Amino acid sequence: MHILIIGAAGMVGRKLANQLAKDGHLGGKVITKATLHDVVEPTAPVGAQFSSTLMASDFSLPGEAAKLVAGRPDVIFHLAAIVSGEAEQNFDLGYRINLHGTMELFAAIRAVGDGYRPRVVFTSSIAVYGAPFPDAIGDEFFTTPLTSYGTQKAIGELLLADYSRKGFFDGIGIRLPTICVRPGKPNKAASGFFSNIIREPLAGQEAVLPVSESVRHWHASPRSAVGFLMHAATLDLNLVGPRRNLAMPGLSVTVGEQIEALRKVAGEKVVARIRREPDPAIIKIVDGWATRLDAKRATSLGFKAETSFEEIIRVHIDDELGGKIA
Repeated sequence: MHILIIGAAGMVGRKLANQLAKDGHLGGKVITKATLHDVVEPTAPVGAQFSSTLMASDFSLPGEAAKLVAGRPDVIFHLAAIVSGEAEQNFDLGYRINLHGTMELFAAIRAVGDGYRPRVVFTSSIAVYGAPFPDAIGDEFFTTPLTSYGTQKAIGELLLADYSRKGFFDGIGIRLPTICVRPGKPNKAASGFFSNIIREPLAGQEAVLPVSESVRHWHASPRSAVGFLMHAATLDLNLVGPRRNLAMPGLSVTVGEQIEALRKVAGEKVVARIRREPDPAIIKIVDGWATRLDAKRATSLGFKAETSFEEIIRVHIDDELGGKIA
């Protein structure tokens, strides 16, 4: 089996590649080759028994996506994206990568022809939803995004469903919760503070909280995100039917509940490293985000996430900090 990961240098892409290398197979099939692509050259997963081809390019440019699918990968994970805050600040860049890059990829897959029909796993986002919301967003709730990023992802979902309907590939879109706690340095996502207020204090550093503790949001860990992707790649899509985009399970908590979970896991000294500094721009974006989902459809299909924020914090401590707190 040949795997292609687009966005392989990103946090979730790296973790996905490492997990595939550790397992050595996907859906009962041995992985023989991986093509790892990003705008910067990714690193090959350590210990992989399969060969890894590393590629760096802007896949939204004409002809670049065709190079990625020339080897006819069996499973394509499309993780590449300009994140929410950056897509809102740089309108042209967001549309070029998040929309036109996706269009170039889908068109390149179709152009291969000759019976080629790979599984395509597209990472969408709960940003496709827009306020006002019910208490819990169900599977029937419409997509009315209030950001450019959410709009770009919603269009990608429609394209995925239509290309799948036409038989050009077998696609599934997964609407990821906000992934928390993200390891590494802060990125330009407007949601970055959800991770920052946990990650930095656990590492002995100060973190800035730009919103009220009453803000509620929908979360899952990086470990769960990798699990979502791998399950989507192996799921019998006859069970999914024509509605190919699924909201992933997660955990609805307020920022205050996040902080309280941090206090229980790590103590008052760690919590004291959080500094309140309201940011009107971030507050405005977050006010239009989903707060709670009822992901019955995905759950019935076997997708799983954490059930407490303390569990999410412990996943970060185990996976990123070697079980130790600064």
